[in-house]
Amino acid sequence: MLQDLIEDRKKKLEAYQNKFGSAFPARSERTHTIGEALRNFSVLEKSEEKVALVGRVTSLRGQGGILFGDFFDESGKFQFVLKAEETKDFEDKKELFDFGDFVEITGKLFTTKKGEKSVLASEIRMLTKCVRPWPSSFYGISDEEERHRKRYLDFIFNPESKKAMDARFQITAVLRELLHKDGFLEVETPILQPIPGGALARPFQTHFNALDTDIFLRVAPELYLKRLLVGGFEKIFEIAKDFRNEGVDRDHYPEFTMIELYAAYWDYEMMMEAVERWLKEIAKRAGISEVRFRGKELKGFFRPWPRKKYAELIKEYAGKDVRKLKTEEIDEVFKKKVRPNLIDPVYVVDYPKEISPLTKARDDDPEITERAQLLIAGSEFANIFSELNDPIDQRERMEEQERRHRAGDEEASRMDEEFLEAIEYGMPPAAGVGIGIDRLAALLTDTNSIREVISFTNLRPKK
Repeated sequence: MLQDLIEDRKKKLEAYQNKFGSAFPARSERTHTIGEALRNFSVLEKSEEKVALVGRVTSLRGQGGILFGDFFDESGKFQFVLKAEETKDFEDKKELFDFGDFVEITGKLFTTKKGEKSVLASEIRMLTKCVRPWPSSFYGISDEEERHRKRYLDFIFNPESKKAMDARFQITAVLRELLHKDGFLEVETPILQPIPGGALARPFQTHFNALDTDIFLRVAPELYLKRLLVGGFEKIFEIAKDFRNEGVDRDHYPEFTMIELYAAYWDYEMMMEAVERWLKEIAKRAGISEVRFRGKELKGFFRPWPRKKYAELIKEYAGKDVRKLKTEEIDEVFKKKVRPNLIDPVYVVDYPKEISPLTKARDDDPEITERAQLLIAGSEFANIFSELNDPIDQRERMEEQERRHRAGDEEASRMDEEFLEAIEYGMPPAAGVGIGIDRLAALLTDTNSIREVISFTNLRPKK
């Protein structure tokens, strides 16, 4: 059945091209977007000026000497009318168009007797022939897996899906703008790395044929960004694709986008203040006055974000002394017992050194680090550090991480001699932060899963 429909459309394609040339021309003569035509409708209708509008056909109806249709572009939806006495090549073309075709309509704007704003076509031209029929229901693809397997159709049929992606891209653009305004320089660092460093995570591994060596997709850009600090770059950021060969849930996906930035001569307190200012400004630019996320109203989002100490939260919600927990237990206890209780934005500060291998220790307690995480609705949205720049201390911590890796911990950091050599030349005091773009977009669009704000995700192959 489907193949018959495809063959029927291919016959229409052949017929069109035999009579009128390519159904896939390289350019359009568009004069206005549909949105512009709607906003200026009265002026254009009165002037009787010809316009050329383009879009994708969503409906066709009528018979005999008149045909009505609807089409849309990114800015809006519009009705077009084809008439035998008005439209060039009407009889030859009227049977050659289908739902999904991209067309160019040239003509004058008018209002129908029913009050419908329309364009009366003097000419209709094919811009792209859609040779595969659309799903039977124009009103949406409801199957969850099918939506993500064919996201391009999801964006067409489900306006909320496209709206969420639009918002995500705008969030990135505004964040870039704010950072540039504050004097940060956007940089790039390697995705392929000989040693996966900068985060406690299991990496993806591949082979670099030209060098005949195993290599890893980065789990974080941190160690290369710090090399740039050594090299004299003082305020830098990278919007980075990172890869962690771990599980998938509503907050995690193995390929994700993170912005990581560093400011020389700042500490984690200064970075916390800046992150709070940036995220609130992004929300305001998005027109958000009240933030809701996963069924919860975040009343504290636009208020000052409080600081709460890691050890005190463990004591309050888990009834445990963090100093008596094994290293591998600390983070698990926090995730399971503490996080679910933290709904409004809060900075959790002063993390144990055992789980913060790249962070500067506090002057008043060498077992506690100047590290903070921004938690909202039980999820982590930013990880902030006063960066460790003592090469001797850093070596000791990396040696401990290497021992854990050799003992079987696949998420432990590795010893990176080239990085240690770099900071032995001197790295200025600095603060750093990593912010998950996918989670931030999910938060500000009130989306349940980050998959809804990632354009395309991998799925198991169909059997």
